[in-house]
Amino acid sequence: MAVKTLEDLLSEGVSGRRVLVRSDLNVPLDGSVITDDGRVRAALPTIKRLAEAGAKVIVAAHLGRPKGTPEAKYSLRPVADRLGELLGKEVRLAGDVVGEQARAVVAGLADGDVALLENVRFDPRETSKVEDERAELARDLAALTGDSADASGAGGRGGAFVSDGFGVVHRKQASVYDVARALPAYAGGLVLAELEVLSKLTGDPQRPYVVVLGGSKVSDKLAVIEALLPKVDRLLIGGGMAFTFLAAQGHSVGSSLLEQDYVETARKLLAEHADKIVVPSDVVVADKFAADAATDTVAAEKIPDGWMGLDIGPRTTEHFAAEVAAAKTVFWNGPAGVFEMAPFAAGTKGVAQAIADSGAFSVVGGGDSAAAVRVLGLPEEKFSHISTGGGASLEYLEGKELPGVAVLEGGA
Repeated sequence: MAVKTLEDLLSEGVSGRRVLVRSDLNVPLDGSVITDDGRVRAALPTIKRLAEAGAKVIVAAHLGRPKGTPEAKYSLRPVADRLGELLGKEVRLAGDVVGEQARAVVAGLADGDVALLENVRFDPRETSKVEDERAELARDLAALTGDSADASGAGGRGGAFVSDGFGVVHRKQASVYDVARALPAYAGGLVLAELEVLSKLTGDPQRPYVVVLGGSKVSDKLAVIEALLPKVDRLLIGGGMAFTFLAAQGHSVGSSLLEQDYVETARKLLAEHADKIVVPSDVVVADKFAADAATDTVAAEKIPDGWMGLDIGPRTTEHFAAEVAAAKTVFWNGPAGVFEMAPFAAGTKGVAQAIADSGAFSVVGGGDSAAAVRVLGLPEEKFSHISTGGGASLEYLEGKELPGVAVLEGGA
């Protein structure tokens, strides 16, 4: 990838310079408590290296999906506190995105200090479909690094932008895309690492190459299924999406999640790739969607009326584990069941454990899968790579252009 990198920026010298970093700090919260700080820890190395090199680091990030206006539940205050704990120094949170409070916080930065701007999606221009509106916010962000007119000045000593939020590079948004056109832009270490790993899955992976897909909807994964099927040796399908495939085989799925509009598509995929697609042979069913539901394990073709499948069964888990154990390359995206509820966690844990034990080059594709690894207490070092970007990972594997990457390459 022909882009300038964090290493290039550090070699130019960053001491005393204001550097804007776009990180992905979109962590899950329970009230104001972070339940999984994986993305904060993933963002840490780039921020830390810049601070240790004497930069005045300004971090931009989002949390949740606010509607372009401040909402207390989406404040980055818990993230600022956690980032400060990990850095071992205070991280000041600006009370706004690019307004008076942001300017005051940035003005008070000393060399090596770190500030976090408030949720960038509190500004409606961040996600605007109007290019001029996004560009205006990008200019305001660039201005925080100093006189943006001087940003590409002599010796490159003005402000700079480091794109390090892989989880958002598939979004054409102001703090991801447009700001890379307003300031000298560099790819952060996390973005580079993610792209290097994913390129191994689309190039010439070691075989057998096994992909495990879960999650709720076929519609969310159809494009990646179609892109991967010509390249993989086995595609193992779990989660809620499995029931659309079971329906395509002519089975009743009770009240399980079902996308009726995609049954015919699933039937066609099964017919064309019968040697590759593996669907559950048994499932854990429940009489309601709750942790205290009555449960049973039944053959996939014998789901009772009124009952819903909420996990793959033990025979399926064993089969999936055997496929994974024989693999040299594994990509996993999406849980096998509702792992957040103990009665329906065994399938996800069994598959994840098999991947961890396989010795294969293994990539966990972000989102719920990455959360499952941590929630289920599995050692992260047993996986070759845990991605921070579920949607970005899938779009890369689909072969789509990622705007936040293309702009670094001088395109889009």
